[in-house]
Amino acid sequence: MVEWAGELSAEELERLMTVVANPHQFKVPDWFLNRKKDYKDGRFSQVVSNALDMKLRDDLERLKKIRVQRAERASVAVSVSPAATGRRRVLLPVDRHQPPP
Repeated sequence: MVEWAGELSAEELERLMTVVANPHQFKVPDWFLNRKKDYKDGRFSQVVSNALDMKLRDDLERLKKIRVQRAERASVAVSVSPAATGRRRVLLPVDRHQPPP
């Protein structure tokens, strides 16, 4: 199937929505789903639209409660990746050619 999303017929769109809503029915592997091992119920699932935002917010609140550094940095909109810290230091210009005394 090589079509743009707007070119799908109503039947194809309905079939696609069914697969996204019930991925286990269509034998979609767990590693392909976007919610791996949910914290509350321990299941793999496919979360869409508003539920995805709610799950992300719940996860960040839970991590903030147990004071994880990643959640604290995300709450103040700082880079979360520890590898990214320290790369943006200010470099001072150096005058390599000093005049003779």
